[in-house]
Amino acid sequence: MTTLIYKICTKALWRQAEEDGIFRGAPVDVEDGYIHFSTAAQVRETAAKHFGGQSGLVLVAVDAEALGDDLRYEVSRGGALFPHLYAPLPLSAVRWAVPLPLDKNGLHVFPDLAA
Repeated sequence: MTTLIYKICTKALWRQAEEDGIFRGAPVDVEDGYIHFSTAAQVRETAAKHFGGQSGLVLVAVDAEALGDDLRYEVSRGGALFPHLYAPLPLSAVRWAVPLPLDKNGLHVFPDLAA
């Protein structure tokens, strides 16, 4: 069974990743030295906390096992373990990427997510 982890980023950053064939991270990722991900149970809270009301976003699902030892689960918000990737994200590990629209109340609308 594949474990999916999720990345939220702007459409512009994701388009650049598709052109480059690799995702090097958002500015916060570059600054922190790793790419921030969330599990299915965490991603809605991540969207609300870090991307509240922001449109023009993409939700990217990534096969965690395909990332090997560069992926580490580390304590972060509220003591929870969050996935952090200490390398660029190879697009071969991406299972899908979809727009993350806002509803009429300004909340992000998520597809059904696999854990």
